[in-house]
Amino acid sequence: MRTSTVPDLRITLANDAPVREGGGHILYWMISSRRLEWNFALQRAVEWARHLDRPLLVFEALRIGYPWASRRLHRFCLDGMAEHRARLQGARAGYFPYVEPEEGAGKGLLEALSGNACVVVTDHFPSFFLPRMVAAAGRKLPVALEVVDSNGILPLQAPERDFTTAHSFRRYLQKTLPDHLPEAPTPHPLQGDPLPPFPGVDPEILARWPAASRELLEGEDGHLDSLALDAEVQPVPFTGGASAGRSRLHRFLEEGLARYPEDRNHPDREAGSGLSPFLHWGHLSSHEVLHDLLEKEDWNPGRLSPRTDGRREGWWGLSPGGEAFLDQLVTWRELGYGTAHRKGEDALAFETLPDWALRTLEAHRPDPRPHLYDGAEFEEARTHDPLWNAAQRELRRTGTIHNYLRMLWGKKILEWSPSPEEALETMLHLNNRWGIDGRNPNSTSGIFWVLGRYDRGWPERPVFGTVRSMTSASTRRKVELDRYLERFGKPLTSSSGE
Repeated sequence: MRTSTVPDLRITLANDAPVREGGGHILYWMISSRRLEWNFALQRAVEWARHLDRPLLVFEALRIGYPWASRRLHRFCLDGMAEHRARLQGARAGYFPYVEPEEGAGKGLLEALSGNACVVVTDHFPSFFLPRMVAAAGRKLPVALEVVDSNGILPLQAPERDFTTAHSFRRYLQKTLPDHLPEAPTPHPLQGDPLPPFPGVDPEILARWPAASRELLEGEDGHLDSLALDAEVQPVPFTGGASAGRSRLHRFLEEGLARYPEDRNHPDREAGSGLSPFLHWGHLSSHEVLHDLLEKEDWNPGRLSPRTDGRREGWWGLSPGGEAFLDQLVTWRELGYGTAHRKGEDALAFETLPDWALRTLEAHRPDPRPHLYDGAEFEEARTHDPLWNAAQRELRRTGTIHNYLRMLWGKKILEWSPSPEEALETMLHLNNRWGIDGRNPNSTSGIFWVLGRYDRGWPERPVFGTVRSMTSASTRRKVELDRYLERFGKPLTSSSGE
């Protein structure tokens, strides 16, 4: 395709295979940008369909053998798939939802769907097992596989270096982001000139790999029971999918944004956005979040500050709530995504911490720990500290931890573990198993911040060295916690994870 509305920086090829203009359809393999709006990858697939005058098939699959696979993670993803099935039923674009019934059952399905495809388009996600999966697919497919970045406001390919602090990344954003702000994805890529109707998936393919049933997608009782999933990690008490994410966004903009700077660190005030799970699963785009926020504040590009000094406030020309929230959505979120993109699997390696952090943690390795807990004691919230236990119970019960308490949660795991390496392993396991927004560059960057990444040296303390420390006592003095402790202070029950 000679021209595209998707920026070139966002498109890469996973193989050297050709585009087959005589193929029967365009295949969009939806793996991380699991949404039908504000999606560069879907937009690119629609462009190919119109350019070649071929029908489009959206193929969304959920495998079963991924690390930490659980009823919690499956159910949240299936909520989005159910919404897609309902919305695309009767549409000209085809939709094929596939849920693997047992590990390995889906092997060969992508190749079969690609057998008559002109081109395959998929999502770029810079961490977990997805980069390896896409690379393996590129080697197998006989047709071009395009990988499209729809992760954030800044294309992942734009920076040519790593950033060691949020301040340095913020300075880079202030210099370069104005050039990328106009390059937003089309809000509704399936609207416009009608696509050729998709004739349906080959019956031989459906006979071997049946589409997921409505009952499974919509969560009727018992339909997850036959899947080999971690049953202890039960679904979260809220629904996934784009509609639920959009409702939460609009509620936050109306009720929480103005309170965000003053109230977000206080668990009792519940001023957080709650958008992290929807952003992680791709049910909501950061472009849509940014658009709706800027529209609410009647923003225009002339309000951008010309300064590029890396300060948190004042650059966007927004209200204090808007400035504070965008620093989280754009600066901190995309800092983590960029690190994952450039470092690959090394982003999860203890050895990639800053040199100063490695040195000070090594120097304090022999320090006596005030308390020592093993993995099971951490996971079951059986420490001496009621506040830490409450944060762990919140994670188990709701799939999230209040952002301020997530920092304390990690710092105490570092202090109460035999070594910083074991602390890292514990944090990653707990976050990835129980967190509905785990397995994500943003939550991973928060874990590595606990160990010194993106931070600077602080006054020296036992165990921590010059890595920033936190205490439960100081946290209780700083933030309001009475209702939070009343809600999450009770011991867990073994049957439900609560």
